[in-house]
This record gives sequence, C-alpha cells and structure tokens, in this order.
Amino acid sequence: MRKILFMSMLAGSVAMSGMAQTKTGSLGANDPKAKVILDNVSKKFSTFKTVVANFVLKVEGGKNSVADSKKGTVYVKGSKYKVNLEGQEIISDNKTSWTYQKDANEVTINNVDQSSTQLTPAKLFTNFYDKDYLYRLDAETTEKGKVYQNIEMTPTDKSKNVFKVIVSIDKKNQSISKMKMFEKNGNRYTYEITNFTPNTNLTDATFSFDPKKYPGVEVVDLR
Repeated sequence: MRKILFMSMLAGSVAMSGMAQTKTGSLGANDPKAKVILDNVSKKFSTFKTVVANFVLKVEGGKNSVADSKKGTVYVKGSKYKVNLEGQEIISDNKTSWTYQKDANEVTINNVDQSSTQLTPAKLFTNFYDKDYLYRLDAETTEKGKVYQNIEMTPTDKSKNVFKVIVSIDKKNQSISKMKMFEKNGNRYTYEITNFTPNTNLTDATFSFDPKKYPGVEVVDLR
C-alpha cells in the first residue's frame, strides 16, 4: 500500500487537542454539541506523552466490496511518528521523512514540509478539526456492545477528493475508535483502532531510519 493511500486515509483522526473554529460551508456553522465531544477527547489525549495504537485499514470500492484490508501499528511521540503497515514503514522525526518499501527494499527520503496542511499521524493525535473541517453530531450507533457518538466532518476545501469523514467516538471512554473516509470516486477507507496504549517508553531512535538494519537497501534521497 502506497504512502499516499495511508496518509489520505488518515485525513480523519484518532484524537485531537485544540479548539475548533466556527465556519460556514456545506454543513453551515459547526455543531456546538460535536465540539464538546471533540474537546473532551482532546483533553484526554493531550495528557499522553506517547501513543502506540494498532489499527486495521479497510479499503472499499463503490459497491461496498472490501478490496483490501491491512493491519498496522502507529507510534507517536510529540510531532514524531512511525507507521508499520504490511510491507511498508513510514517514519518522521518532524524534519526528515522516510518511506520504506519492503518488497523493493527501497527507502525514499524527503524533507518534512512544515507549512504543509497534509495530516500526519502525529497531527491526528493532536489537532485536525480546528482549521480544515466543518462538523456536526450525527445519531449514535451501537456495535458489538459499544455505543458510538458519530461526528460527520466535511473539508472546507471542496477541491479535495475526500468529501466526507465520519468519526466514531466510544461514548464510554471518550476515545476515537473508528473513522471512515469517503472519496468522490466512490472509494471508502475505514481506519479502526483495535488497541491503544498511552505513555509507552519510546526512544527517539524509533523515529529515524537506520539503513544498517536493512542490508542492501536502495536509498532514493529527494531532499
């Protein structure tokens, strides 16, 4: 799975810290009830120094058929992150990013664009709803005995391929459990957290790529 697929999938969330601004758009003004829920989630997650989360990424076509399903793990420490996905690693120390493709034994290196609005895993664990989305509270749903508070989000930039994101928050523990992203081409991506561990001891070495650990790796340096 390419980096662009995973990163665009992460255009929805896991946790946030930050205040939402009132805007106008297809959803009108932001829903104050949704804001209370998002801020409560933000308050909880802002206390964590690090986060390790296991997830399942499902890709659906236009007829609800599952075209792909992958398991992965994301590690976050401040603005640094590492994503282990089947066949791929995405690493960033907030200055340099590395994308490693296992099948090709190739790593691509880029500078991190600090002005970019692209959502990274680190941003998803901090804030994403305060600038680029309108949101409203939808009806609650129950799945496998859990009650979810569902928040519909639409990007303020209508030129983006993603036109809607549904964020599902576990009502009991006030944490984001699932996010579903809808694209204009009919594809849908579901990012579901299966396990979440805060305050794990993560060293800074976790967030850099050491080519010595990948014998024969081909380096494509685009910096």
